[in-house]
Amino acid sequence: MNTVWQDSPRRRGGMADVAVVGGGMVGAAAALALARAGFEVVLVDARAPAAWSADAEPDLRVVGLAPSSIRLLDEVGAWDGIRRARASAYERMVVWDAENGATIHFDAADEGRDVLGYIVENNLVQAMLWQALDDAAVRRVVPGDVVAYEARDDHARLELADGQTIPARLVIAADGVHSPLRAMAGIGTHGRDYAQRGVVAHVETALPHQRTAWQRFLPTGPLAFLPLADGRCSIVWSLPDAEAARVLALDDEAFRDELGVASDFRLGPIGAVTRRMGFPLRLKLADRYESGRIVLLGDAAHTVHPLAGQGVNLGLRDVAELRDTLVTARDAGRDIAATHVLRRYARRRRSADGLDAWSFDALARVYGWKASPLVAARGLGIRLLDGLAPLKRQLMKHAAGG
Repeated sequence: MNTVWQDSPRRRGGMADVAVVGGGMVGAAAALALARAGFEVVLVDARAPAAWSADAEPDLRVVGLAPSSIRLLDEVGAWDGIRRARASAYERMVVWDAENGATIHFDAADEGRDVLGYIVENNLVQAMLWQALDDAAVRRVVPGDVVAYEARDDHARLELADGQTIPARLVIAADGVHSPLRAMAGIGTHGRDYAQRGVVAHVETALPHQRTAWQRFLPTGPLAFLPLADGRCSIVWSLPDAEAARVLALDDEAFRDELGVASDFRLGPIGAVTRRMGFPLRLKLADRYESGRIVLLGDAAHTVHPLAGQGVNLGLRDVAELRDTLVTARDAGRDIAATHVLRRYARRRRSADGLDAWSFDALARVYGWKASPLVAARGLGIRLLDGLAPLKRQLMKHAAGG
């Protein structure tokens, strides 16, 4: 394998301050945030993302970016390109229960905000982050397949499949839910498999989406309609594995009919639909976020149920917390990968991520109640919450990351 190095003009070769493994949204954002903060950074990934094109069919996977994520993307120089390319602001969120009709409404205006967030295609976010890497002097090793990791007293070393080694004071594992680096560091995980899949597609609807994120909780799982910039909606339909397989195998007409019924035709009959795909739903939390000179970010640290749309936002909050922690340590003349430094980051983010992850899990369980008394109690609780403006504001503030 021929490894291509894209070198920093400030330093060619030698030891980096930080080696980031994984160039997805969270990994690329981490590389940028740390480079902008003055660290020497090398980013390692098996492949570079494909170039983004406005003429291509939009990515079926989308992310709902919270204000905290938008701030970080702006700070690293990626948000302007994302916004100008294709991003859909949403101002409201409507969540309702299929079993009892109880509904809760969230509106940006209630918080004095213009928007609650933006719906953006995953590949657009990643492409713009990689484009920003050019200006941030981040060295890249592409393709780079890490096969071994070793922590030493004053640095760590990554060994690549082609025999090259990369020394760095700190290694960041941002290599996804199955994270080989996490396994190399001996960090276990816990959680549960929901035995469900998220079915995603883009659909046309008879009624406009009204810059609103719609979510209906069904006995089989939540169904979300997320507003896209072209007027369509991105759907995320959580279904038991067998039911997801059946739905994915339907022809377009049958799929449109079933989707319309599942959505209670809130946006009218379903029109044209793209191809569909499914992905497994699981809850997975790392037992710890640091070990030796390695630290975990994003899906390598936590994978959560998509019902709250917070997975990537949690990862980007990891990035902001780690950047601030490392800057504080560096400015105080400390080793940025010292155990007490990394544990400070790990303690803060593991607590916050774990609380959110288990809250999402509890919400999924509550909406899975089927006994009539429990369904009635759930409806009463939702209606009470919708009328409690201070509590709703707290929930909105937390979701915004502020």
